[in-house]
Parts: sequence; C-alpha cells; structure tokens
Amino acid sequence: MRSLEKHGDVGAYALGVLDEAEAFRFEDHLMECPRCAAQVTEFGPVTRQMLLYRRATPRAVHPMAQPGPRMLEGLLGEVAARHRARRRRLLFVVAAAVVFAVAGPGIAVLAQGADQAPKDVRVTATDERSGVWAQITTEDEAWGSDVEITVKDGAGPRTCRLIAVGVDGSEETVTTWNVSRHDARPNTMHGGSTLHSDQIDHYEVRTSAGERLVTLKSP
Repeated sequence: MRSLEKHGDVGAYALGVLDEAEAFRFEDHLMECPRCAAQVTEFGPVTRQMLLYRRATPRAVHPMAQPGPRMLEGLLGEVAARHRARRRRLLFVVAAAVVFAVAGPGIAVLAQGADQAPKDVRVTATDERSGVWAQITTEDEAWGSDVEITVKDGAGPRTCRLIAVGVDGSEETVTTWNVSRHDARPNTMHGGSTLHSDQIDHYEVRTSAGERLVTLKSP
C-alpha cells in the first residue's frame, strides 16, 4: 500500500469497514503517522453516531432505507405544528409584557399602599387581683411575631416574663424583665416569638416563680 493510499484509509478504518488484514496494515501506519492518528480521533463522534444508528435500526430495515412520502409529510407537519405553538407562546408573552407595562404603575401604587398600611395590632388588659396593667403590640413577620409589651407593675422587686401560649397549648417565652421596687411607671420591653398571631391563643405575664399576673388575648 502506497503512502497516499494509507492516508486515504483513515475514514474507512475509523468506521470499521476495513477487513482484518487491511486494518492490521493501517495500524502499523498509524504508529508512524501522527496526522492519521489525529484524524482517527476526529472521526470518533461520527463513529459513535453510526454505531447508535445501527443499534436503533431493526435488522429487517436496510441501513440506507429512504423515508416514504407519508413519513416526510408527517415530519413536516409536526415541525410546522411546533412552530405554530412556539409562535403562539411568543405572542402571549409579548401581550403579557404590554399589559404589565401599561398596568405596572398602578400595580406598584397598590402594592406600595398595601405595604404602607399599618400591620401592628394592639391589645390591653388589667388584672383586678394583681393590679398589673399591660399592653401588647404585635406585628407578623416572616419568621413569626415581633412583640412589644408595656407593663405597669408597682409590686416589685421581681423578675417577670411574657409567655406566648399557642392554640395547641404550647408555650414560648417572648421576653423577660426586672421590676424595680415600688416603681409603677410604664416599663417597655421588646421580644419575639416564632409563632404567628393566628397561632397564638393568648399571652400571659408571669413572675419567675410562675405566678400569673395578667392575661391578654391574642390580637
């Protein structure tokens, strides 16, 4: 085999159509020809596609069979239908963008107005037995509830805490504070609960010993 003929056998070798003797001789040539070795590597993707095609083609079908006119018509019809569907989706997106562009300022104003609306809720209670007055202001957050409590308690000194009691009976300490001796001035504290307002049944102000001083229903 002359040198030029050996170079021309690259494709046939890569596709596996050479007989055993010719393939053996070409492999000897590959050991001395970097150019042919690189070309064989480049044929790799084509070889894999041909192998997949051969595996997917039934044995009763000739590898070079031509599609009939009905098959071509069906494929063309399917492509056209897909193009029409894609065009309809594009028109829908454009129409939605136009509507949003026109109504966007109004939507933004409504959203801004909703954000500016007051969210906090306030409840007040006085316990006749203990004489403790308390006011709770709550605001729902993504993580739960932000709580502010103002207490008037002149029976100190003592340590108190605010307990959130859930609708399921669970309890959670919101905040704690110390009451000074004989100081009935308002004392304001901030705390938080992992429960949202609709998950809280009521709040209780208790001493560190567990005595309930005042109860406030959830706003």
